[in-house]
Amino acid sequence: MIPASKLKRKRRPDSALGLLSTPSFPAIVGTADAMLKAAEVTLVGYEKIGSGLCTVIVRGNIADVRLAVEEGSRLAEKLGQTVSKLVIARPMPNLEAVFPIGSHLVEIAQQQRGYSRLSNQSIGLLETRGFPAMVGAADAMLKSANVQLSAYETIGAGLCTAMVRGSVANVAVAIEAGMFEAERIGELNSVMVIPRVMDDLEAMLPVASCWIEKPLPLLFSNKVKEKEKELVPLENLEQLSRSIEQEPET
Repeated sequence: MIPASKLKRKRRPDSALGLLSTPSFPAIVGTADAMLKAAEVTLVGYEKIGSGLCTVIVRGNIADVRLAVEEGSRLAEKLGQTVSKLVIARPMPNLEAVFPIGSHLVEIAQQQRGYSRLSNQSIGLLETRGFPAMVGAADAMLKSANVQLSAYETIGAGLCTAMVRGSVANVAVAIEAGMFEAERIGELNSVMVIPRVMDDLEAMLPVASCWIEKPLPLLFSNKVKEKEKELVPLENLEQLSRSIEQEPET
């Protein structure tokens, strides 16, 4: 029997967790981007809990996580979108096993998502309260600038977010046009423009299936059997010449 003193849990130096909650999807994407750019942390993902509330989750060493959460909280407060924040040093294994906060979830998400043709482009997010306003805003954005509608997200409480991709200038123009249309139709809740999306955040953002590049199934074999050449019988040339000579002259 192993003594209890030797049964020590292994603590990884990057096991600290940071959580930040906002009542808006564009705000949670913006704060996640700020957190990733402020410190050496890994984005585990975001959790939608209904009523328009979202929580972004990062992990790393304690110092980096604290710095990231403070930076994200600062941006959220500037946007008027802060709900709560939390830093957990050395979370227990049981906590990581039950809640969606494990670092392995990042690898799983990246494998399932695949590569998008819209990757590495600027992103604009426009959130409305009500689906018609979001659809109308998305239509206005597509007609006003050279952008592509990448996906949309719903987080409850009637909040819907349209996401467009393109150059920074085009995204900015599109968002401005979408704001006017959203206010004309219904209620505009929040907007966000991110010029350069971090890789961790890129892997977590929803993307419509039409933009995911997947290998097409191989329908035919590469080696196509050629049809065997058939020999065409030729008439006997000697008989043919005799028949021509025997034809009466006219």
